[in-house]
Amino acid sequence: MKHIRNFCIIAHIDHGKSTLADRLLEYTGTVTGRDAQEQVLDNMDLERERGITIKSHAIQMDYKYNNEKYVLNLIDTPGHVDFSYEVSRSIAACEGALLIVDATQGIQAQTISNLYLAIENDLEIIPVMNKMDLDSAMPDEVEEQIIDLIGCKREDIIRASGKTGMGVMDILAQIVERVPSPSGDPNAPLQALVFDSVFNSFRGIIAYFKITNGEIRKNDLVKFFNTKKEYNADEVGILRLKPEPRDVVKTGDVGYIISGIKTSKEVKVGDTITHPHRSCDKAIDGFEDVKPMVFAGVYPIDAEDYEDLRASLEKLQLNDASLTFEPESSAALGFGFRCGFLGLLHMEIIQERLDREFEMNVITTVPNVSYLVYTKKGEVTEVHNPSSLPDLNLLEKIEEPFIKAQIITKSDYLGNIMTLCLSKRGILNNQTFITGNRVDLSFDMPLGEIVIDFYDKLKSISKGYASFDYYRIGYRPANLVKLDILLNGDGVDALSALIHQDNAQNFGRRICEKLKDLIPRQQFDIAIQAAIGVKVIARETIKAVRKDVTAKCYGGDITRKRKLLEKQKKGKKRMKQIGNVEVPQNAFLAVLKLD
Repeated sequence: MKHIRNFCIIAHIDHGKSTLADRLLEYTGTVTGRDAQEQVLDNMDLERERGITIKSHAIQMDYKYNNEKYVLNLIDTPGHVDFSYEVSRSIAACEGALLIVDATQGIQAQTISNLYLAIENDLEIIPVMNKMDLDSAMPDEVEEQIIDLIGCKREDIIRASGKTGMGVMDILAQIVERVPSPSGDPNAPLQALVFDSVFNSFRGIIAYFKITNGEIRKNDLVKFFNTKKEYNADEVGILRLKPEPRDVVKTGDVGYIISGIKTSKEVKVGDTITHPHRSCDKAIDGFEDVKPMVFAGVYPIDAEDYEDLRASLEKLQLNDASLTFEPESSAALGFGFRCGFLGLLHMEIIQERLDREFEMNVITTVPNVSYLVYTKKGEVTEVHNPSSLPDLNLLEKIEEPFIKAQIITKSDYLGNIMTLCLSKRGILNNQTFITGNRVDLSFDMPLGEIVIDFYDKLKSISKGYASFDYYRIGYRPANLVKLDILLNGDGVDALSALIHQDNAQNFGRRICEKLKDLIPRQQFDIAIQAAIGVKVIARETIKAVRKDVTAKCYGGDITRKRKLLEKQKKGKKRMKQIGNVEVPQNAFLAVLKLD
């Protein structure tokens, strides 16, 4: 056990984690020749296309140091704020962390929040300054920032480059010297923490675990602590570039187990694996259940695909424990699911994965957040969907979730960013100048305001330099109203939204204008209205497509034309009563991108 090192790589998005992981794998001989490719651990098509890490990836390396052989278990983690739950799970399976900072950009918001996660778990932090080969690197300035942040010595910071391989041998040496080996008792009852799982259509569910105490052998009978289910370990092994079966996986190791589990509800991330006949006393303190930030309805385009969608979501949930879902129905879209996501990028990735991995074509409604609704009877309910809001005359007050947002940016963009945050009902807490021209801003903001397009706007006004991180701070009372969209007097519940009263009129008018462009013309007039309760606050009309019925009249009295036009008018009126308006999928998406 004293030759095992478990460590993860944490950093802000695009600071070169995956490239540096490539060099570590190359220098330890884990990846050779044919298998070598850029970002070798990012094995999902989506990750390679977008150049971001979405899933944490575990891999084992062998490394010889001072004529002794060491086993290094590396977990490469995502850097985007929406995938911070992946990072927290990876950290629970490690004893050390490489904190990587881009020498050209310095410390960013996500670097700080990932660092705090690591410190809370008592991980040994090894600071690494990456991208030192670039001409725009600012090593001295960035070193100062790292020293200010973690209070280390200047000589502790490793200067490295993932592209050229500079400093990689120093990193490997520091991992062996500074990261503690796992503590645990090989002779105690088996205790292993499940930190991830994937679904394999041939072999069932594969669970990834880290053994804290004891050992697990092939064909052992094992028990999952929380679900109380027992299974036979058909195969156990360790995670190399491809899973490698072993006869035994020992204390401190990170490995996988295949036991023929078919239903996804039987494996819960954070569960403990033990032996039924020699059970451990208590489960390992795993990580708390995830709290989704953004809720949206996901509906199959074809109603017959409802059960297939449920099965697809269950399989996705195995691989992404931060996804939550429950059934719901909508008058406009039929039966579907109310899904909880950690953010908009997370929602986009799930939608894309449903399409690619399960060939599920879905409609996603406008994302919103959860609200606390107080009625005059004294009841408190949590509402995720505007359509389940009680009547206005029964409402006492509505409270909305607030977040503490941390934005780090160059001082050149300070004015524009403050204007953006204040327009989103933000309250400035403080601003501190970190070094030179870098400012750290702290705001209290309503979560509902940042859910739709805040991140995109922030990136564009700061030319990509601002970094953004947030966490929830509870609920606060808000002056919110329910805005309904009506087509010919019928409400489209999938387009209704809870919105602050001051923004309602402007928002309603913009939706009506957008829908007028997107809904195809029919044989009759379509009235698009935005209403709060019974009061209509905006209206647009889509004119009917009409045939020229008077074309055959030439000369003669005007009454001949009028008779034909009256006849057409009656037909249009009849059509309007029985005709229904189809809302295209891009109308739901357009509401997200109103600007």
